[in-house]
Amino acid sequence: PRGGGLLAGVAAYVKRVRPNVKVFGVEAEDAAGMTASLREGRLVSLDSVGLFADGAAVKTVGTETFRICNTLVDGMITVDTDRICGAIKLAYNDARVVLEPAGALAVAGMKKYVEENGTTGSTFVAITSGANMDFDRLRFVSECADESEVSLAVTIPEKPGAFRDLYNTIWPRNVTAFSYRFESERNANIFISFQPIANVENDFEDTVRHLRENGFECIDISHDELAKVHVRHMAGGRSEVPHERLFRFDFPESPGALQRFLLALDIKWNVSLFHYRNHGDDFGRVLVGIQVPEKCGRSLGVFLENLGYRYSEETDNPVYRRFLRNTH
Repeated sequence: PRGGGLLAGVAAYVKRVRPNVKVFGVEAEDAAGMTASLREGRLVSLDSVGLFADGAAVKTVGTETFRICNTLVDGMITVDTDRICGAIKLAYNDARVVLEPAGALAVAGMKKYVEENGTTGSTFVAITSGANMDFDRLRFVSECADESEVSLAVTIPEKPGAFRDLYNTIWPRNVTAFSYRFESERNANIFISFQPIANVENDFEDTVRHLRENGFECIDISHDELAKVHVRHMAGGRSEVPHERLFRFDFPESPGALQRFLLALDIKWNVSLFHYRNHGDDFGRVLVGIQVPEKCGRSLGVFLENLGYRYSEETDNPVYRRFLRNTH
């Protein structure tokens, strides 16, 4: 079978019994063979297709399905991977069903159509057509599905307390990711993700403006594929940091928990590495590098015990020494 069969069949039936009902097809942006063919008025073969929505990914749609769709379909909608992931999450939250990417295309397209056209008072039906999902793909979906999460690259001065000042500027918004690695004596580059306050118009734009007014240079990287797929997991690298010691901390995850941790960590020693990601667990997990001269070892021990959080030192961990620390 060739592409377009479901759309052609639905259009043929609906237009026969209810010709006034509009029928739209939905395709992934990187596998939009029917969209291209209907736009050109002829069969178009794609050079390549994306395989995320593999159940609807063909280079060339069928001749007969194209003929039917060209006659009966009212339009085509294309959606990106983030919208597909958001639709999978929406379907799960609403009906407790897990759709495969191709099966969620109609939900993603319907949501995009309503958002872009501001349609109200109409009835929409999305045909969900598959649930072939595995845990490896679910892991990717969970990273991309949260449409409320935004990401910024922020430059802060390399000095004690700058972390806290940055976080307090964003507070009370929920910070979901926070990554930093010492780079120079002057400035630090932070990868930070957070959720703007719901139902507050232009809250993200206001937050960015507020950051800049407080001296934090920042750029929006929420829709940057390189940032979302790769850099967020790679921010940092090997750095030569004198007297650095590495610790893992666990703290009970709750609203404001990261802020409380940062306030507790407001110390005289410089933080040279910081990584936090909210995974929805009951405990938040933070990796922290602290520059501690040897003469301060005893006072550091007292500080860690008084901090009140479970911790373990990873300074001698071979992974840290191979990937995060430059000793030459």
